[in-house]
Amino acid sequence: MAPLFPPSRPGFPGSGLAKGLAVTLRTMTKKTVTAQYPDVQPELPPRTRGVIGLFEENCTVCMLCARECPDWCIYIDSHKETVPAAAPGGRERSRNVLDRFAIDFSLCMYCGICIEVCPFDALFWSPEFEYAETDIHELTHERDKLREWMWTVPEPPALDPHAEEPKEIAAARKAADKAAEKAAAAAQAQAEAEAQEEQQ
Repeated sequence: MAPLFPPSRPGFPGSGLAKGLAVTLRTMTKKTVTAQYPDVQPELPPRTRGVIGLFEENCTVCMLCARECPDWCIYIDSHKETVPAAAPGGRERSRNVLDRFAIDFSLCMYCGICIEVCPFDALFWSPEFEYAETDIHELTHERDKLREWMWTVPEPPALDPHAEEPKEIAAARKAADKAAEKAAAAAQAQAEAEAQEEQQ
């Protein structure tokens, strides 16, 4: 039959109290460090989730961020505009134009889903955190304020030196090299034509 009371832990009576006092004494002898905020700004980690910045030029009003937001705190309004045909004989196209992009930070839980699902890199984390308001209704920030926070977004970390070059950069470099070759060939042809004219 099992004993009614478990065996007591080894040690002398009051050892827990002695350990607690030892921790207190060690802490008392250390120098205290006080954060001098707001006179001295804190050094935040690079992946700090402060607020969400909007790069408006990349937004195509696809509404993915608003649909995936679990708090429904993103408000987007847009209208359609007709774009004329790019080539003669082509057909006109319509595109969405952003009218309003607002985020209610009183509802936002900073999960980052909107940033993850954005396929066009229009939303970014900014380490900015000083945006307190006295009225909760003023925590709904419109696209102008979200655009201002874009300038505080830190640069992405450098790629691994042994990693493959991103496809976008490789394609841009290839196109730039082709354009440079064409320009060089055109300049050489023009120089040869001028040389022949001078000889005649």
